[in-house]
Amino acid sequence: MSEPLPRGVTPDVARGGLPDDLTAGVDFAALDRWPLPTEPDRQAHDAADLLLLDTLAGWIASGHVPGPVAVLEDRHGALTLPLLTAGHDVRIHQDDASAERSLDANLAAWRAAGRLGGETGELERTATPEEAARGARTVLLPLPRSLDELDRLSRIVAAAADPGVVLLAGGRDKHMSPRMNAVLGAAFEDVVAGRGRRKARVLTARGPRPGVTPRPPEEADRDVPGVGRLHLVAHAGTFGGAAADPGSRLLLASLADDPRPPGRLVDLGCGNGLLSVGAARLWPHVTVLATDQSAVAVASTLATARANRVADRVRAVRDDALTTWPDGTEECVLLNPPFHDGNAVDPSVAHRLVAAAARVLEPGGRLWCVWNSHLRYRPVLEDLVGPTRQTARDRTFTVTVSERR
Repeated sequence: MSEPLPRGVTPDVARGGLPDDLTAGVDFAALDRWPLPTEPDRQAHDAADLLLLDTLAGWIASGHVPGPVAVLEDRHGALTLPLLTAGHDVRIHQDDASAERSLDANLAAWRAAGRLGGETGELERTATPEEAARGARTVLLPLPRSLDELDRLSRIVAAAADPGVVLLAGGRDKHMSPRMNAVLGAAFEDVVAGRGRRKARVLTARGPRPGVTPRPPEEADRDVPGVGRLHLVAHAGTFGGAAADPGSRLLLASLADDPRPPGRLVDLGCGNGLLSVGAARLWPHVTVLATDQSAVAVASTLATARANRVADRVRAVRDDALTTWPDGTEECVLLNPPFHDGNAVDPSVAHRLVAAAARVLEPGGRLWCVWNSHLRYRPVLEDLVGPTRQTARDRTFTVTVSERR
């Protein structure tokens, strides 16, 4: 199949503008960020989402046959729902469990309100990005914060998609850099930046390079005070990579001095498994239930547990803020909460996790938490969990333990 546009050319240049066939009449304001907390200045879509859809409409108008269409990492449905409304079938993969729940809720709300129209496309969820990208002729991707994650996903698309695939990766100008072009260029022969609009831009990648291989996980040996040397494994997209996060190191040092070690604990937001495996090393009798909303984080924790020979005592599951956990059943929770939602600083993300920990703790159960000192989480911990005392503090981080009232 011949290419609709020459290499190095994008529809906005070739046509002198972009059609709005996929965005006109769409009520993007009706999208909700649930289950994330409502924030007055935060929306469930941005200018990059609209530009991605208009860029795809430009490709279709130029003769590109879009299907199969794959969408990777849509946060709330801002890409998926307009495509379904326009009658396009969509295969989607979302690493983030909260994003899955958000898309499901918005899809149900749009269907109930009659916003999807009559000729709605079909939605197919996939367990992996490889399944979503397999044979796809169009892939839409909101640009991730991590260059390593972009590298992982672009390699997957290059290896799995149709040779004529058009990968459209969009983001806000303030979060983009020329290094993103270079990362995409390692997997695709032709990478072109489109014209900016409303401080957003789309990178178009075509021509998958032959022989592109999957990105291997990052691995590193780290010395952790009180624990010893740990071998950390991190798949791309895992928070902190294979580093021993200094906040988690400080928390583990406090745990080493704890006179009341638990029999079982929950590692909420397990990332690369440093806290889970560190706790299993500190306390040979303890069993750990690790959880993270990210599938790649769960895979990283399991790999770290295997590498350190504690896999028999560390179990990891993908879950959004302990949603599947029963109330009042846990004696101990460890938490090193994020304070970003995507590229935006959002302390309410941490507040949501603290509330989740409080819900699952039994009376007298304890939440060990480490946080950036400038965020002043102690009143939140006192309010949501119970009496809180500081156990450690350095120039950046504070460690506290809160007892469930």
